[in-house]
Amino acid sequence: MQARRDLFPHVLEINHQARRRLGCCVYLVYDADEWMLIDLGYEDTWEDTVSLIRQLDFPLSQCRYLVATHADVDHVQALRRAKEMMPQAKVVGHPHAKTLLEQGERIETYAEISAQGISLDMPSVKFDATIDEGDVLELGNLKLEVWHTPGHAPAQLAFRMGNLLFSGDNIYRDGCVGNIDAHHGSDIPGFIESLTRIRDSDVEWLLPSHGPCFAKDNKQLQDTIDRLDRYQHMADFGTCAVDWPLLDEWDEELARGSD
Repeated sequence: MQARRDLFPHVLEINHQARRRLGCCVYLVYDADEWMLIDLGYEDTWEDTVSLIRQLDFPLSQCRYLVATHADVDHVQALRRAKEMMPQAKVVGHPHAKTLLEQGERIETYAEISAQGISLDMPSVKFDATIDEGDVLELGNLKLEVWHTPGHAPAQLAFRMGNLLFSGDNIYRDGCVGNIDAHHGSDIPGFIESLTRIRDSDVEWLLPSHGPCFAKDNKQLQDTIDRLDRYQHMADFGTCAVDWPLLDEWDEELARGSD
């Protein structure tokens, strides 16, 4: 049995446990005789992940949930294989993620980006249940409160457990956020609302879907919110922007007959 390197009581993270980067963060939450995974990663890292889980002495038969924070291929490509190995585990996620993943949708999930030559398998997988804002996942004596935090993606969920927030792709330790992309269904005003909610909460630690966990820093969050607010009004962000003030200025100049 390999020694467990808990990030926090009841919480392991597979990259941290392996001491090497396998992909997105895969959180293993456990209590009593039950455990769950938040995100699964790519198919080609699943064997490493499941081997490590066995070495940590977590019986596969006792996995209760396989959770999708959202439907991006780098988070869920291994989900069907995991379900095949652990059929008793319930596949859960937001209703929009259910629609995308049961259809094996390829554009919104980033499995297919033809302009960059990206074409990845996106195995379809059936959900056992959907979860949304205000739901609670119970695991042993633990309770994970479900937050719907859209912005990066319509289906983005975060999970509060005490003073911890499994925060998905909302924000990373360097203040960056998950990709903002119209094809992905990103919504900048929604992103700002989600980050404001996180800022105003009394959670103390953020456990993101990429990179290391970090202490919540309200100044950093406000700086990120301010940056996204500017994005709303920049042509750089195309149809994800809500307006482009330069065009209003131009209308006024044209009406005045400015030379």
